[in-house]
Amino acid sequence: MATRDADAAVRMRGVRVALSGVTVLSDINAFFVQAGINALIGPNGAGKTTLLKAMLGLTPFSGHVEFAPDESGRMPRAAYVPQRLDFDRGSPITVTDLLCADRQRRPLFLGASHRAAAQAHEKLRLVGADRLARLPLGKLSGGEFQRVLLALALLGDPRLLLLDEPVAGIDMVGEQLFCDLLVQLRVTQRMTIVIVSHDQSFVTQHADHVVCINDGVVQCEGNPSKTLTPDNIRRVFGDHIVLYDHGPHGHAHAHCDEQHGCGHSHADSHGHLHSHSAVPQEPNQA
Repeated sequence: MATRDADAAVRMRGVRVALSGVTVLSDINAFFVQAGINALIGPNGAGKTTLLKAMLGLTPFSGHVEFAPDESGRMPRAAYVPQRLDFDRGSPITVTDLLCADRQRRPLFLGASHRAAAQAHEKLRLVGADRLARLPLGKLSGGEFQRVLLALALLGDPRLLLLDEPVAGIDMVGEQLFCDLLVQLRVTQRMTIVIVSHDQSFVTQHADHVVCINDGVVQCEGNPSKTLTPDNIRRVFGDHIVLYDHGPHGHAHAHCDEQHGCGHSHADSHGHLHSHSAVPQEPNQA
């Protein structure tokens, strides 16, 4: 559906998702700002990945997902970067092979077409990964592989880019470089970005809008500096969370009390928001 809200690239109204009889999203009402960086946060099992897939139509849902039309009045092109992609690390397929496979019909063993190769190298340059073009996928570091996945997503020139915890498992330097790249894309490509993130420093410093979900509903949303208050963080990550200042830099930590056991969340010295719990989580509801 098309939305004419000038500020919203995507608006979700009463979105509900049930998987195998279990309600994952019960009543999602939220919007994501046009040509901005939108952060989606919440504890493990809150339904963040499911929300992204519902937005893309990759999982059945009820309710409405409305998109602002692009310059031509059509539904905007969208791309999705998953948290992980399983593949055989012993495979000889290279970065260029992966990107060209998306752009050409003929089999890769016949070689890449000039057009497909040119498009692949253009997107690799855009994400600062052109030096990786000839490397086998199995030789890439976590940060390098995420850049390649981002280049793959950009091949279709999307106006809406969805990323599911793209910096999970990446070292701090690689994480900072990737976050800087997203900020650059938002400016140069006028792209709407929706990112699932546990990096509180990225959310507060770079996000234009934050949507916080828990228990299948939106607990709060808005400008990060005004929305991520101690009270709202408790609403999102649990009433049992106790916040306090720690150390000379006043990093906000949150941990559990004796009544509720060992589940807790905290922001570490790098601003990463972590959630821990002894209660098993549903693996497909993150």
